[in-house]
Amino acid sequence: MTPKVFVSGCFDMLHSGHIAFFRAAAAYGDLHVALGSDATVYQLKGRLPVNTEDERLYMVRSVSGVKDAFVSQGSGMLDFEGELRAMQPDFFVVNADGNIPQKEALCRELGIEYVVLERTPHADLPTRSTTALRRVDQMPYRIDLAGGWLDQPFVSQHYPGPVLTISIEPTITFNERSGMATSTRNHALDLWGPKLPPGDPEKLAYILFCYDNPPGTKAVSGSQDAIGIVIPGLNRAFYEGRYWPSKIDHVGDELTLQFVEQALYLVPLNPRADGFDPLSDTRIDPNGARALSVATEACWQAILRHDLAAFGRHFRESFEAQIAMFPNMVNDAVWEIIHRCQDQALGWKLSGAGGGGYVIFVAEKPIKNAVRINIRRTME
Repeated sequence: MTPKVFVSGCFDMLHSGHIAFFRAAAAYGDLHVALGSDATVYQLKGRLPVNTEDERLYMVRSVSGVKDAFVSQGSGMLDFEGELRAMQPDFFVVNADGNIPQKEALCRELGIEYVVLERTPHADLPTRSTTALRRVDQMPYRIDLAGGWLDQPFVSQHYPGPVLTISIEPTITFNERSGMATSTRNHALDLWGPKLPPGDPEKLAYILFCYDNPPGTKAVSGSQDAIGIVIPGLNRAFYEGRYWPSKIDHVGDELTLQFVEQALYLVPLNPRADGFDPLSDTRIDPNGARALSVATEACWQAILRHDLAAFGRHFRESFEAQIAMFPNMVNDAVWEIIHRCQDQALGWKLSGAGGGGYVIFVAEKPIKNAVRINIRRTME
């Protein structure tokens, strides 16, 4: 009997990358494709798909090599769970950027072989993704490399210090609540439309920060989110007890940006749960703020020297300083990923405020099933 193969996804704006994925998955057996409903796509991505679920179903069923396709009846990241349990396939195949612990755990429970594929274009075709094809997704994301929380006055008032950010190209669509500043990015889309406008990057970042936090906002989003989205390259924003930094240092030279890109590996976690509160049970004091500041500055200097070992060490120290003050950032799932990959890595931290999203590793050699990023070089 031919093995049954199960894949899931949105598969909006069908392109060559989807076809290459289907063909690679179909090499394992008869391919069954579970499509996310329009409602599920909106829940996870914060936007509706370009093509409706009926259109997507019609197109996927028309692809050579697809045995069958259907719209999943559930919701959330495991919207396909009911169909998976009913079908009991031999293989569940995902791309690296669709790999999350929830899927792997479900397959382990059901005795289904879990296969993670690298995103590889066919022959000489260019790499394609729905995100790259959607005009709306020209808006960047950001990664806070180190120092996150110092952009909040309730931390930097104890001890001043920097926050390091990089602006990254939207080569994949990061889910909501993944620690990649998706909320601030959505406000940037509301404010400017599909891409950043021309103008002075620092002024535009300040405009976005104000739009992100209108008068009366109780939980103010840190300005490093706006800075990381708008200002290209690598940036160090220095905070001294205020919401906006006293200075912003920018690095855009190609060798340094390549050094950072080549060092980073993002291993997916489950999305941050609704109701997650990193501010409960905090332990903020001058010693903790100073430890975070010192580790972040050392991280910055290591990057400028292109010292990978020091970058990884201080990257980890900045994370340890964060969770000493904000212990709810981490949970058992986070520690499981760290323990699994720590022998391959020089350092690690969480994306954003933690609770889910990604564990970001600094490593010399590739980490299996990790997502890679491209740093944005210019305002265009």
